[in-house]
Amino acid sequence: MPAMIHGPMADDERSGEASADGEAPGRASEAASAAMTSAQREAGRPPAEAGKASGRGSSLAERLLAGDKRALARGISLVEDDDPEGWALVRAVYPHTGSAAVVGFTGPPGAGKSTLIGALVAHQRKLDRTVAVLSIDPSSPFRGGALLGDRIRLTEHFLDPGVFIRSMATRGALGGLAEAALQAALLMDAAGKDDVFLETVGVGQAEVDVIDHADSVVLVLIPGSGDSIQALKAGVMEIPDIIVVNKADHPLTDTMVREIRGVLSLAPAESGWPVPIVKAEAVHGRGIEELAATLAEHRAFVEAEGLLSERRRRNLLNEVLGLATFRLRRALEASVREDPNVQELLDEVVARRLDPASAASQVLERGAIDASDAARGAS
Repeated sequence: MPAMIHGPMADDERSGEASADGEAPGRASEAASAAMTSAQREAGRPPAEAGKASGRGSSLAERLLAGDKRALARGISLVEDDDPEGWALVRAVYPHTGSAAVVGFTGPPGAGKSTLIGALVAHQRKLDRTVAVLSIDPSSPFRGGALLGDRIRLTEHFLDPGVFIRSMATRGALGGLAEAALQAALLMDAAGKDDVFLETVGVGQAEVDVIDHADSVVLVLIPGSGDSIQALKAGVMEIPDIIVVNKADHPLTDTMVREIRGVLSLAPAESGWPVPIVKAEAVHGRGIEELAATLAEHRAFVEAEGLLSERRRRNLLNEVLGLATFRLRRALEASVREDPNVQELLDEVVARRLDPASAASQVLERGAIDASDAARGAS
């Protein structure tokens, strides 16, 4: 039974011990230095130039680019904690990103996403591809803790030097992913992983942030889980590039496949890619080879049509706007929390003499926030 994690992050997550990275501590450096991927060798990635990150950040960047798992684990913890050293690390390694195939997996709770990813990791490792998995777990809205339990279904890969596994709590972020998910994916990419798999929390009808983080999106559904029409009318149905009907030994599998096809036929195929439906039984490894082949086909399609660069541009734009919004909000909260004028406005709102929208306008009109302050917070 995994322990409940309270606060920002457990100690083993910060140090990159075996429970976080799936490798015994004593062997991490040896395995990491030997784990240069074919993508790295072909691209001839140089180490990060001195001076791009100061102090320990520079050596951390060099180790991360060499594939060191401990450096990768440490880097993810830094960006997750919004540590300036983490952002310096991202700046240092960012020019070396863009080689990994980033695949997002989303779907309702209990659909078997973790098991499906575990089976797909095993398949990719047979092809000698290195893999990183980032699993997002929900945080308690009351105490802030998170049960980082998705890794339990990936235990067979813990000692594989070609696999890096990390869990991350949402910390209240909506949309199925944590705020630092894309930054973590960039670091995994820079570390030379061929495939990066992002697993969202169990989502409902509108949590579609994964579309802003992945090159390919896989929606995992299961038959016989209640009113399938509720799932099929959801906003999440509009984002997948591939749909997997998992636990396909269920007698209602074919019925659900027909319903999905009916819904998909109503949507215009704007990209020219007809969304395929893959039936799978992840726990038995069935359908995994077909899923891997379909992912490869989709990757080849978006590259040939020029859609991959378009997607990544959109993703990075949304990331830039998201980070700017987060930093502005943080700076605004810090500036108005103790401002007596704001407290007077709040009193007026509580007394129903001023509506919230008008109060917000007055706060902004007073120049309560300096954008440069928000920018300095990340430098």
